[in-house]
Amino acid sequence: MQLALKVDVDTDRGTREGVPNLVAECRAAGVPAAFLFSLGPDQTGRAITRVLRPGFFRKVSRTSVLELYGLRTLLNGTLLPAPHIGRRNAATLRAVRDAGFEIGIHGFNHYRWQDHLARMTPAETAAEFGAARAEFRRIFGNEARTAGAAGWQSNAASRAAYDGADLLYGSDTRGEVPFFPRHGGRVFRTLEMPTTLPTLDELMGRPEFPDTAIVPHLLASLRADRLNVFTLHAEIEGMGRRQLFRDFLAGAKAGGVEFVRLEEAARRILEKRDSVPVIDQGYAEIDGRSGTVAVPLPAPGAGG
Repeated sequence: MQLALKVDVDTDRGTREGVPNLVAECRAAGVPAAFLFSLGPDQTGRAITRVLRPGFFRKVSRTSVLELYGLRTLLNGTLLPAPHIGRRNAATLRAVRDAGFEIGIHGFNHYRWQDHLARMTPAETAAEFGAARAEFRRIFGNEARTAGAAGWQSNAASRAAYDGADLLYGSDTRGEVPFFPRHGGRVFRTLEMPTTLPTLDELMGRPEFPDTAIVPHLLASLRADRLNVFTLHAEIEGMGRRQLFRDFLAGAKAGGVEFVRLEEAARRILEKRDSVPVIDQGYAEIDGRSGTVAVPLPAPGAGG
């Protein structure tokens, strides 16, 4: 079985504390990972607007958001100024690249993309992604080759922005297999590499998933007939739940799982571009997460 790790970095504190911790954990285990960075202002505090989403209170209560993120982060952009992640943490970000890990874009303003993408015009979407690209270039001196959307929020405008950036691949959806996304009949050329496994925050605190059951559940979810992609968060696995991540890595390695770089997997898939399916992309709810996320839609007439 093959497994790729993708690290979403949402906040200033996650960048400062969680990212170096995850670099250390991955290096100690000898496994690769793709780190995707939020590069602009950390306005996490404004995410309180999500209170109207179905399931939001359930998730907040069971995942100990205050414990995981800290009070300072939960006030960023409201009662406290929004720290600019890229400007404050450029050395930390470059250290990830220098340690040999794949790097890419998670967004510019994480809150704005996750909560407002659906209402942004194509020009606003292009500008938001363009700001992330510019900050990435300033920090690293080159263009990003990959991106993964904040909150798995993706639409035709964001796909157009990806194509315009000539990305190798994106990772914006929750699904099963890599595909080329189609919106309104338009097929986009940037390969989509979906997250296939549940995330830790989708399992934590549920009666059926005490901490002792989470790692066995994740390991049991691995499949040999696909590329498994696990998205972790600097603020969770890199901080308050580091031991769970260590246990997951140890269990996967003991089970003979092969850890692969997402960029290398994408290149292998693109070598057989004609065999990659074209699939319509839409939105759906998934177990354990409030709101909806981008997903590949079933083909017409598929399912029961």
